[in-house]
Amino acid sequence: MDRAGIVLIWIALIGTVLALCGGGLLYISFRAARFSFVQKLVGGRQGRARLLCLAFFLALTALLWALWNMVNAVVCLLHLAVFWMAADLAAFLVARIRNKQPEGYGAGAAALILCTLWLAGGYVAAHHVWITEYTFATEKVDREVRLVQISDAHVGATFDAGGFLKHIEGINALEPDLVVVTGDFVDDDTSREDMLGACAALGKLDAPEGVYFVFGNHDKGYYSASSRGWNGRELRAALAAAGVVVLEDECQKAGETLLIAGRKDRSLERSEGRLSPEQLLSGAERNRYIVLLDHQPHDFDAEAAAGADLVLSGHTHGGQFIPVRHVGEWVGENALRYGHERRGNTDFVVSSGISNWTLQFKTGCRSEIVLIHIQPA
Repeated sequence: MDRAGIVLIWIALIGTVLALCGGGLLYISFRAARFSFVQKLVGGRQGRARLLCLAFFLALTALLWALWNMVNAVVCLLHLAVFWMAADLAAFLVARIRNKQPEGYGAGAAALILCTLWLAGGYVAAHHVWITEYTFATEKVDREVRLVQISDAHVGATFDAGGFLKHIEGINALEPDLVVVTGDFVDDDTSREDMLGACAALGKLDAPEGVYFVFGNHDKGYYSASSRGWNGRELRAALAAAGVVVLEDECQKAGETLLIAGRKDRSLERSEGRLSPEQLLSGAERNRYIVLLDHQPHDFDAEAAAGADLVLSGHTHGGQFIPVRHVGEWVGENALRYGHERRGNTDFVVSSGISNWTLQFKTGCRSEIVLIHIQPA
């Protein structure tokens, strides 16, 4: 698709979101005007009640925008509108069944409470990090290898460099043999200070068989270096200074039994080009257990055919939140949204990530660090 087509899609998308936000804001403001305490405040004048509620929800949206950003303010507003419509519909159906109108406006109160609880749960799911474990058996290792995967840190979104260092301490407690970072370590608006601090934190990992890194679609920056004050070359230099092995269509031996292969990200296919899985693994030692790192879970069949034993990806954030969590699979962008799948002799693991892109909420999934036990068969 050419640049003009992409611009038109973005204009249509932004226009749709603005229309939904405007309609949702008017809906919840007009419905909130039915609350008895609002009616008392304005002396029963419906027009003033609606204006008062509109002003309140505009102020609340502005506060969320200032606290987080525009995207999170929009997410909160649209969630509230959906919950409110659902509560109104439920109240309408109950009234029809009972043939009796309810006293007061309980539907509005229920919408506010349920939406708040839902988003609070989503906030916890995004900010608290769980440990997810998998175990795979192979004849290629003669002892257990403990591999930790970190994906989609997006440093600066739900934690800064200091917060990431605390996660590093937790990872060291897992006693990993090696650690892999599967892309989107930083974001397009991550500060230089946080970038350098997060890279230094990786240098504190206690992983005797090494720390390996592949770039994601955000790491090198979608925009010019001036938009965040540093570029992908500086990120790579900071990672190298911390002792991290950066792999861009390269393979590296890890310990006595593993081979780590790292692909360039799919977003760089046109601008930089990248090797196919077959090309990347053409010279690989097949007696080693081959772990392929590929940020975007897209090329599963080719990676299985190329002979990878384990493929680790991120990118999807576990689907981010309901109701859009399966969109990547529906449109063919992701071969797997989250979890584990086996194709032929290859295991695929897609992590929901240790953080989020800009959003402060995860619903239907949660943030995680992945611990993989590779055991002798």
